[in-house]
Amino acid sequence: YTYSLAIADTQNMAPAKKSKKSVENLNSRLQLVMKSGKVALGYKTSLKTLRSNKSKLVLIANNTPPLRKSEVEYYAMLSKCQVIHYNGSNVDLGTACGKYFRVSMLTVIDAGDSDIIRNTADAS
Repeated sequence: YTYSLAIADTQNMAPAKKSKKSVENLNSRLQLVMKSGKVALGYKTSLKTLRSNKSKLVLIANNTPPLRKSEVEYYAMLSKCQVIHYNGSNVDLGTACGKYFRVSMLTVIDAGDSDIIRNTADAS
């Protein structure tokens, strides 16, 4: 019985491919930013760059605590900076950055060769 349930569940979850593709697209752009651009990893450094109005884009992991998330969103709104809610945990975001540690949020200071700021503005 459980085997047939598992098949039924995977058939219901088929339309989720688009979001996975957009995550992969974001991950590839993020890798290019990490290689050629300038980013600030973590909560404290993200707040510093937001306060000094240096950041152009903020990426927040989906398991960031709600209070911390709303605080960063508020700072981003004040500095007219775009916020992207990353569709993955802080472990996934750290891995996407090519790091071996967890990253709850990051700010893009200089995009480098990547078009992450332009393309994410079009998407939202």
